Amino acid sequence: MRVSFLSDLPCAFFVNGIHLGPVDGFERCVELAPHDGAFCEFKAARCVPVRFRFDEAFLFEPPEETELYFCGGAVTVRLRNFVHADPTLRILWKRQVAESTLTLCLQGRLLLHYEHGATKTVLPLPFAFEQCRVSPAGECLLLEADTMFAILDRSGAIAVLSDGKVTERGRTVTAEVPLHDSLARRMRCRYENGKLSECTPLSARPPQEATVAIALLESVLAGFDPTPYLAPALAPKAGLLREYLGRFTAAVYRGREQVGLVYPRRPRIFDVRDFRVTLENGKVANLAPL
Repeated sequence: MRVSFLSDLPCAFFVNGIHLGPVDGFERCVELAPHDGAFCEFKAARCVPVRFRFDEAFLFEPPEETELYFCGGAVTVRLRNFVHADPTLRILWKRQVAESTLTLCLQGRLLLHYEHGATKTVLPLPFAFEQCRVSPAGECLLLEADTMFAILDRSGAIAVLSDGKVTERGRTVTAEVPLHDSLARRMRCRYENGKLSECTPLSARPPQEATVAIALLESVLAGFDPTPYLAPALAPKAGLLREYLGRFTAAVYRGREQVGLVYPRRPRIFDVRDFRVTLENGKVANLAPL
């Protein structure tokens, strides 16, 4: 079985104790048979190693640190949510804000203990929030780091978690948010009580012919008008694209005339379905499943 590995952090890759090289944001491909149960190990600096046996059980229920993306007879394993190797419990701060008590702790993972009346919950957060500020935001709470922000509702659930820089605080939260898409879109997003109320484009680069299909699919996913990327014959059907494509969560480039759409199957397991792209004068004239 063809297996590709990606990692959010650079790490050393071992199979049955043999070092096969580094794994990072570029795919490293190997052939593994699930019935062999090969022992895989990934070691990132200052983190607990990620270890598992590549077998049938792994393919049905991957561990928390991994995600699986199936495409045909191949699978891509993405490593994420690394745990720091230092197990020492450190309380970074404890604060009382708007009748809620928040305690930010570091113990392998970054954890926020939230208390409001009888409600008590523990929220894992990205390490970017190790240095963060907290303030009221209407009926919610705003957590603000240098490159990310989060909005918590009264139940302690995360209503918004995003990259971006907050520019307005208070009952209404406004932030400049990068979409990390093919057009490098930057948006001005406004939130009220943890819900997106307005989203205005700030900047975007024009698509290239090789990426116009990805730009189209990203527009459909984000709820933007996809007609600028459609050929005239297909433009009248722009409103039907979401129903036609289904509940995909991401689009990936698979070649000049091919894209892959990512569909969730179950927690941490996804299917990637390929579509053939037909272009006319640099715009998408047809999308057909392969």
